[in-house]
Amino acid sequence: MGREERGVVARGTRLNEAARTLVADHDRAVEAVRAALAPLHDAEVRRGLDAIPVARLQDVTEGRLRLGGVQDSGLRTVGAVLDAGPYRLRQIPGVGQRTVDQMLAAARRLADAVHETVAVHIDVDRPEPATTALVTALHVLVEAGDDTRRAVAGATTLAQRLDPLLADAAPAAGRWRMLLAGREKKARALAAVAGIRSLLEEAERERAAERFTQASVDLLREPDSDIAAWVDFELRSAEYYSLLAEISGRSPDAAAAQGFLPEEIAERVRSQDLDDTHRRVSLRGYQAFGARFALAQRKVILGDEMGLGKTIQAIAVLAHLAAEGQSHFMVVCPASVLVNWTREVESRSALRVSVLHGPDRQGAFADWKGRGGVAVTTFDALRGFPAPGGGEVGLLVVDEAHSVKNPKAKRSQAVALWAERCERALFMTGTPMENRVVEFRNLVAMLDPGVAESLDEGDARAGSVAFRKAVAPVYLRRNQDDVLTELPSLQQTDEWEELSASDEEAYREAVRAGNFMAMRRAAYLRPEKSAKLGRLREIVQEAGENGQKTVVFSYFRDVLGVVENALSTGTKDAPPVFGPLTGSVAATRRQQLVDDFSETPGPAVLLAQIQAAGVGLNMQAASTVVICEPQIKPTIEHQAVARAHRMGQVRPVHVHRLLATGGVDERLVRILREKTRLFDAYARRSSVAEATPDAVDVSDTELARRIVEEEQARLGL
Repeated sequence: MGREERGVVARGTRLNEAARTLVADHDRAVEAVRAALAPLHDAEVRRGLDAIPVARLQDVTEGRLRLGGVQDSGLRTVGAVLDAGPYRLRQIPGVGQRTVDQMLAAARRLADAVHETVAVHIDVDRPEPATTALVTALHVLVEAGDDTRRAVAGATTLAQRLDPLLADAAPAAGRWRMLLAGREKKARALAAVAGIRSLLEEAERERAAERFTQASVDLLREPDSDIAAWVDFELRSAEYYSLLAEISGRSPDAAAAQGFLPEEIAERVRSQDLDDTHRRVSLRGYQAFGARFALAQRKVILGDEMGLGKTIQAIAVLAHLAAEGQSHFMVVCPASVLVNWTREVESRSALRVSVLHGPDRQGAFADWKGRGGVAVTTFDALRGFPAPGGGEVGLLVVDEAHSVKNPKAKRSQAVALWAERCERALFMTGTPMENRVVEFRNLVAMLDPGVAESLDEGDARAGSVAFRKAVAPVYLRRNQDDVLTELPSLQQTDEWEELSASDEEAYREAVRAGNFMAMRRAAYLRPEKSAKLGRLREIVQEAGENGQKTVVFSYFRDVLGVVENALSTGTKDAPPVFGPLTGSVAATRRQQLVDDFSETPGPAVLLAQIQAAGVGLNMQAASTVVICEPQIKPTIEHQAVARAHRMGQVRPVHVHRLLATGGVDERLVRILREKTRLFDAYARRSSVAEATPDAVDVSDTELARRIVEEEQARLGL
């Protein structure tokens, strides 16, 4: 009996040592990241302070400081003031001790603010020793993966449970110590041994010792080379930046990450559990909150801006419900992203995927009904499947849900019926409202008729704040600027071109005919003398000389054909051209085009129809975006740009909109500004917009008629 107890204590001690060794190895890896980050962060803080003019100190002190003498002395920035210190500041004529104290206190407050908000951006095109050290330190943890993260969490918990038990069981570790122990210590030791034995059995079932050992090995494995670490960073930058935010503690503002929901809803969401047993991807804080929101509120719209990982959040919800015992799930999406959804579910979770598409979709549906898993289908195919009974489907996911905003459309009616029959539904869209708030209300009505009915015209007239508060139970939106501190810059340039005489003649013919669509693409009708096409060639050439990939968007297939011909008949060293990717290209082929474009070393060009490629396809390989003409709906442009400027992008993104002066483009741009303002007020967070949506809205048909008439009048036609 004593020998068995001693064996249990010895095994418990070894397991505890293995757990603590793993925790220590992980702590060292984390500390290596912090040590590499510190000098980079300090340099960013310094740059930030050197960019703040000394006049800002007046703002901090509400105008109490007189800084004329300080500026005359050559101290132009807050950084210079801090460098000068109290002694030099006191030497400035007219500056007394009290002013010095106030000035330095204000400068330190600004320095603290900069220190808390500044983010380190890793420039993949200009690797330096300091950034290389950070990337290689992060690589160890990223490469170790989610299994190591779970192992560390398990080791931490196990050590916390074993420590007190081993302390109480100490007398049982030796024969004489047990004999000499008093009755109370002996009883406590026997109880502790029983507890250790239970933990050992649990650890053996989970193969904890092997997992701890493997995780320690993974944490000690360094990259094959600095180049290997940089290549991996470019491929998986989102994971690197996510880990960096977690380690640095510089997470996004909590209110922003929670979509500025009312506190009572946010608290309910925060208390929702989230099981990761079937998930193979780590979540950022705002993503975990989004998944919890869907679980806590049951039927919701996740309206995160493009590029924030709505698909991953949906997969987290699916994995949690699968862990709770749910067996059947349905994902409805456009045909263009069927392949992407299948890939994501397979790579990010342990769930089985069935594609219900094509001629054999009914057979695939029957197989899914029998075996379970995640079914992925299209809006049109969904209409051919019988709606489920109550409790039969654990979650209905509707991607690009703005596609079903028209309640009279058959696809919308099919989705509404499924949403009604499922206990949980997750609608995903970065564009929940394109023209009218009433369309957003239609989406809400499928999920919560009560909330939809409560949205009357008064909410719209009261402004966006009242509207957002009213829809908070079913709607969550976060914007990139609020939660992605590492996102590279986005530079948008309107490239205004004077139409050539040939362009002008083609445009006048389109106006005379009253053909709105011909007016929009007239600048490309005569390629040999097209001003827009000439500028497009220059942009692509410049991007290529800088080793960058370019994606060219147009609404019109024939414009893409003109662009393809112009770029393909250039010099022999012109970058390869892929596409055009249009609505007629099969879903699998679309994904293959994007993959080929992304995997091509060096410069390349992808041609894409904006309404086909602006949905669901990720194009982070491109850092230059060209939009051939302004679009009627601003959300179409936003979606297209977000295909490149999204989580995972490692380079600054430059967007060029090709615009012609004095015609349809100018009129469209003016209207687009109004529509963008409307969207920002009602679909994003805003506390200042007060305008009624219907005051600025016009239908696409009315817009076209109005522009044609205005242009005919302007040109005397």
